[in-house]
Amino acid sequence: MPEAAVQTEALSYVYGDAHVLALADVSLSLCCGEVVSIVGQNGSGKTTLVRHFNGLLRPTHGKVLIFGEDAAKRSVAELSQVCGYVFQNPNHQIFCSTVREELAVGPHNFGFGAAREKKAVEQVAKELGLTDALGKHPMMLDYTTKKLVAIASVLVSHPKVLILDEPTDGLDEIGREKLSKVIEAYRKEGNTVVLISHDMDFVAMVSDRIVVMAAGKIVKDGSPQEVFSERGRLSKAHLAPPQITQLDFWLHATSELALTTDDFVSKHADKHLSNYVDVVSATS
Repeated sequence: MPEAAVQTEALSYVYGDAHVLALADVSLSLCCGEVVSIVGQNGSGKTTLVRHFNGLLRPTHGKVLIFGEDAAKRSVAELSQVCGYVFQNPNHQIFCSTVREELAVGPHNFGFGAAREKKAVEQVAKELGLTDALGKHPMMLDYTTKKLVAIASVLVSHPKVLILDEPTDGLDEIGREKLSKVIEAYRKEGNTVVLISHDMDFVAMVSDRIVVMAAGKIVKDGSPQEVFSERGRLSKAHLAPPQITQLDFWLHATSELALTTDDFVSKHADKHLSNYVDVVSATS
């Protein structure tokens, strides 16, 4: 069985003086080498949950284990080397005057050394198509490119757990394609990728596993096929399957659901061709 990168044990969290219970006895295990999407409506607890992984929040009750070690024993700075967090809005994360400087912040703080730092910056810039932007001011870039800079600024330090909060928000199609390739490559290296997302089409395309949250609890945890097959449970969590999956439902799917456009075309092309052959045969 793959090693657990992150585990929570009966994790509960109450927001301060308001006494708002944001998480209620959440137990979860995220393994090395998997892409896990955590989904749910606003206020379901998904962001509160993942902010415990790098110490931005600390449990009211329960435990968080990072590679088997109690996260309570480690500082935010120490945890951030293992669990890198990319915020939803890049404007809340970017603060340097050039993209190169922005990408170098993590490696510099983590003591990479000049040569290793330079190599890491240039490599991640190449992977995300940012090489031509290295000398530019991040705030002068278009939103998609700023979003990719924010992702690259965390990815450059190569954390074993990469947390992406609404990563496709504001990305154009080219940016989405780059991101999906980065996620797949990162997973293949044995790292864990955690997505918080409302983008069910992207979730279906990249996830090995989906965790559905509602009212601070996990209401479903399974493969994309398992999760999107349960329309009733999704509806209670105020979520809907990808549009192409809904179309597959509408066509009275009886076999494995189509989760992407490629799945749908592959699934239905032969059926439609067969119908065409039947019609031609009947009229000849």
